Amino acid sequence: QVQLVESGGGLVQAGGSLRLSCAASGSIFRINVMGWYRQAPGKQRELVADITSGGTTNYADSVKGRFTVSRDAAKNTVYLQMNSLKPEDTAVYYCNARAQISTIPTQYTYWGRGTQVTVSS
Repeated sequence: QVQLVESGGGLVQAGGSLRLSCAASGSIFRINVMGWYRQAPGKQRELVADITSGGTTNYADSVKGRFTVSRDAAKNTVYLQMNSLKPEDTAVYYCNARAQISTIPTQYTYWGRGTQVTVSS
C-alpha cells in the first residue's frame, strides 16, 4: 500500500500565499504522476495541478500563473506553491498519486486525507 500525507494548509488572507506538501510512503516501485485536487463545499472534486515523473506539469485554468507544482522524486514528495490566493480557492486540497507498486506495469491511484485551505476576503 501507498500512504500520502499532506501538510501546509491553513487560513490566509486574500492575496497571500501558502505552500502545501505531500509525502508518499509505503510499497512504491515508481510514482508516475503526483498532484493536487480540491473540493469546495457543494462542488465536485477538481484537478488543481499535477506533475509527471518526467517533469511535465498540468494546471487548471483557474490557477495558472498563481500556483506552481513541483516534485522531489528522491523524497517522493510533491509541493504546491499557492500565491495570490483568492476566496474562491477555499477548499479541501487532496494529494493524489498514480503509482506502480511492482515491476508489473499496473498503475494504482492513491489519495491523501486532505488539508483545508481557507482564504478570507
